[in-house]
Amino acid sequence: MKNVFILLCLIVASSSFAQIKMQGFVRDSIGGPLELANVIAINKESNTLESYAITDTKGKYVISLGKNGAYTIQISYIGLKSINEVVETKEVDITKDFKMVSDNALDAVELTYEMPVTIKGDTLIYNADSFKNGSERKLEDILEKLPGVEINENGQIEVEGNVVNKLMVNGKDFFDGDTKLATKNIPSNAVDKVQVLRNYAEVGQLSGVQNNQNNVAINIKLKEGKENFWFGDVTAGGGQAPSPNNELYLAQPKLFYYSPKYSVNLIGDMNNIGEVVLTNRDIRNFGGGFRRPSANSGTNINLASPGLGGLTNIANAQEVVTKLGAANFSYAPSKALDLSGFLVYNSSRIRTREDRFIDYAEIADDPNTPNDESLSLPPDEETEQRGREATDQFLAKLSAAYKPNVNNQLDYDLLGRISSEQEQQSLLSSVVDGITQESNEVKPYSLNQNLNYYYTLNENNIFALEAQHLLRDEDPFYNALLANNPDNNDNGFNPDDDLVDEDAFDATAEGLGLDRDQFGYNLNQERRIQTNQLDAKLDYYNILNTKSNINLTFGTIISNQRFNSNIFQFLDNESLLNPTPTINGGLDSNDTEYNFSDIYLGARYRLKSGKFTFTPGLSFHAYGNKNTQFGETFEDNFFRVLPEFETLIQFKKSESLTFRYNVQNNFTDVASLAEGIVLNSFNNIQFGNAELQNALSHNLSLSYRSFNLFNYTNVFARLSYNKNIDQIRPLTEFESVIRTSTFFNSQFADESVSAIGFIQRTFGKIRASLRTSLNYSLNNQFIQERRAINENFTQSYRPEIRTNFREAPNVRLRYSYTQSDIEQGTNTNRFVTHAPSVSFDAYIWDAVTFETDFTFSEQDNGVVKESFKTWDASLRYRKGRDAKWEYSLRASNLLNIASNINNNAGNISVSSQETFVQPRFVTFRLTYTL
Repeated sequence: MKNVFILLCLIVASSSFAQIKMQGFVRDSIGGPLELANVIAINKESNTLESYAITDTKGKYVISLGKNGAYTIQISYIGLKSINEVVETKEVDITKDFKMVSDNALDAVELTYEMPVTIKGDTLIYNADSFKNGSERKLEDILEKLPGVEINENGQIEVEGNVVNKLMVNGKDFFDGDTKLATKNIPSNAVDKVQVLRNYAEVGQLSGVQNNQNNVAINIKLKEGKENFWFGDVTAGGGQAPSPNNELYLAQPKLFYYSPKYSVNLIGDMNNIGEVVLTNRDIRNFGGGFRRPSANSGTNINLASPGLGGLTNIANAQEVVTKLGAANFSYAPSKALDLSGFLVYNSSRIRTREDRFIDYAEIADDPNTPNDESLSLPPDEETEQRGREATDQFLAKLSAAYKPNVNNQLDYDLLGRISSEQEQQSLLSSVVDGITQESNEVKPYSLNQNLNYYYTLNENNIFALEAQHLLRDEDPFYNALLANNPDNNDNGFNPDDDLVDEDAFDATAEGLGLDRDQFGYNLNQERRIQTNQLDAKLDYYNILNTKSNINLTFGTIISNQRFNSNIFQFLDNESLLNPTPTINGGLDSNDTEYNFSDIYLGARYRLKSGKFTFTPGLSFHAYGNKNTQFGETFEDNFFRVLPEFETLIQFKKSESLTFRYNVQNNFTDVASLAEGIVLNSFNNIQFGNAELQNALSHNLSLSYRSFNLFNYTNVFARLSYNKNIDQIRPLTEFESVIRTSTFFNSQFADESVSAIGFIQRTFGKIRASLRTSLNYSLNNQFIQERRAINENFTQSYRPEIRTNFREAPNVRLRYSYTQSDIEQGTNTNRFVTHAPSVSFDAYIWDAVTFETDFTFSEQDNGVVKESFKTWDASLRYRKGRDAKWEYSLRASNLLNIASNINNNAGNISVSSQETFVQPRFVTFRLTYTL
């Protein structure tokens, strides 16, 4: 691997040495510098674009040209006559200045090539064809090649450090702006322009009174000829799996229709090879464009996500069978009214296996407290866990936007979702006797409504009403089957006597009130959580002058949650037992109602002064908390003032520094308040605390962003600090490996500091980047009534270099390094991960595309080093770039590795886990392009 990296680095370096640098200044007729003039170099022999540049504030340009060649230099600037001049290169750099004169007539020089990147106000416009080399198939293949644009590890689009949360096609939302669906499905040959909309305002009326510097949207402009016609592609394929009774299959129709009046997007996917457009987690987090009106109010109430919490990452599954059907439409019956909506159905069946070794830390008392000694936690444990998951999810949304004139806008959205999720696990433990079978299932549904109205009274007064209502119902059911020997119930654990030790779950079973005279524990719990929440606010903006405005906000959050649960046991004779526990004061069931309210008034003042924008603010909150359970009512009403402050320094349009500070009140959900016993699993039991109060967090951040079009340097850095006061923490007790927890407000603050940085620069056809992150956290843990301080410092670095040749093959070299230093009580651990990777793609003979990706990953936990390799490749053929048919051969996991290794640390343990993955798959595919 090392030799391969050295060879590829030499190849990349040699390509740069084969070029010379041409630089100079572009000035007007009186010698003044021209900023943002476009400079293009065209190879006369091949008539292709060789290089391009945009002049800086001094009018300077720099381009890279091949040695011993002839190039046509074209220079353009709005309102000035374009320059068209031939330059011949030798083996030395060239310095050449240009002078542009006024153009009072139509320009006689025809520009052969469009500028790859142009800027209009806050919009960056990329000409997609300038970055294509023929190997692209989907939108993400283009975006990865654009300077300043990144696809992160989660599949999200990042621009100048900001995650893009909205994507449009010809100005119309694509599945409410979901970027992942767009990047993996929109065909690359349909893309004409990629427009990056910086400082994007969702509502045009509010663009001048809000700070939108972190809001970035992308609009995809389609090629001419794609409107009023269906376009897209249909792929079908198959192969033979290692198991003779399991044939591989794949079907992926993706069809699109756009016209000025309406649009239709249809996406389908059915396969058993683990290629998914959206994972189960993506579907669960699919917000449909909804934003909480109270997001910036200073109040955060945690409504736990419905559904199962342990949905598996597709990459960590042995077998994956998925089906996806998605449809999106938009229709404009008039200029004032827009209707849109989508339907998404997703089904998956997953099989998993994971082997894990868990090492529990030795926890010591707080050194400032007396009687300091270490606590021995559960015995170290080895487990083998096999599982199956079955998930069916359905989402539907309907939206209407009515804008009769520039002063009025009314939006309404309705989003419904329903799912059925099942999870079955088989656990073999070195501590718990026999094989433990666990199953979870839940069928949640939710209905979310959003109503927004924006009204501009006059040029100085704007009103905005935003209201959102959530109705949700979920019914999780849990079952565990554990082995039991009724003859050893009272033997305890004594390695020195001749008695058979009692089973690991026996003591917990006694505490839960179970019948222990059974040849197995059949433990069950049914729960139901109902949520009804209204989140609304009214904003008033008064524009004082061109430099300042005042924003007054009146809002409320009203939330009602009901939580019911019941534990029961099926006996060997199939009868049902409702146990009476001896722990937790005998409280086994829950019947809890939790009411929360926040009525707040906020004020912000926004002032622009030169490069500075100051936005101080205060919000006044009247909180009401009340929960009723077991015939008692716990109530807490209080008043709090929450400050906030933001300062923006706008050095240039594409360079800024932002400081933010705010205080936030954090409230828990009903599950942490319910005092009855809740089974998260057979070995993780909790009961809540009705008297929990809110936590308070102080948040500070400093962010720097810069995108230099002159040398295509993209820089982003962020430093943040967070301090949580009165944080809700678990108080944990152990019986063998059975964890029992309740909650309380800790008097000790938890703190975290993080720093992330990213720099990217383009050198001709080569782009280099470095991404780094540093994270430090200090958390307080409470085990068996003793406090332990956990400190974690993680640092990661990811340098990368890639080429972007139009004719030659391209390569990407990446190296990832991560180091985690963890202190848990008296234990200290260090985990180090090295992961070099190489990607290669080539488009040859104007017909064949070859792509391959190889990664070597090594994990070192200080005791042993373990490694695994992943290698994927594909070979595609189509007769010319515009051919309708394409034939491809794809292979995943070429080395046929059975598993990967991962080391990680929890709050009180460290673990090494081996996760088994899908075997080598080779499939043949046929694609037809409309």
